[in-house]
Amino acid sequence: MIRLLLAEDQAMVREALAALLSLEPDIEIVAQVGRGDEVLDAVAAHRPDVALLDIEMPGLSGLDALEGLRATHPSLKVVILTTFGRPGYLRRAMESGADAFLVKDAPAAQLADAVRRVRAGERVIDPGLAAAALAEGASPLTDRERDVLSAAREGAANAEIAAALHLSHGTVRNYLSTAIQKTGARNRTEAVRIARDKGWL
Repeated sequence: MIRLLLAEDQAMVREALAALLSLEPDIEIVAQVGRGDEVLDAVAAHRPDVALLDIEMPGLSGLDALEGLRATHPSLKVVILTTFGRPGYLRRAMESGADAFLVKDAPAAQLADAVRRVRAGERVIDPGLAAAALAEGASPLTDRERDVLSAAREGAANAEIAAALHLSHGTVRNYLSTAIQKTGARNRTEAVRIARDKGWL
C-alpha cells in the first residue's frame, strides 16, 4: 500500500480527493490537513510515502512546506497539485525538489497514476506546463526582491516591510524599485500582480 498524506485547504476538494483516491486498491489516505503549517507535524506523526500538497494554503504555502519537507524528510515523495497552472510555480516546485506537479483539472486516474509513479522513483510533470515553463524562462527576481514583493502584496508600507524583514527603509525602496523594473510594471501594485500571475511569488 502507498501511504498518502493529503494537504488541501478547501474541505470539499480535500474530501473529494480523499474519496477518489481511497477507491484505488493500493492507496491509503493516512492523514489529511487543511493548512500548510500542519504538514510537517502530520508527516512526522503518520510517516506517509507520498505527500500531496496544494500550493495555496493558509499558514504556509505548499511550496514553502515542500522546502521544509526536503530538509526534514528527504526521502518523502511530494506531489504538488494546484489550481494555478503558472509556469513560475512549476519552476519553483521543481527547484525545491517536487517529484510531481499537476493541475487540479487533471482526471482522477491521472493523479493516482502520478502517485504510483513518484513512489516508484519517477518524476511526473504536466506536459503543457513544462512547455510553458521553458518558454517563460526563470524568474528575474532575486530571493530578497521576492520577499519584499510578497510583503508588499499585503499592502504593507515600506516601513512595515523594513521592520518585518529586518531591512532598512532605503533597502526596501531599492528592492521594490528593482522589482518594478524587472517585471516591467508601472508601480509596486502592478509588480505584485505580474509576479503573482507568473508564479514568481
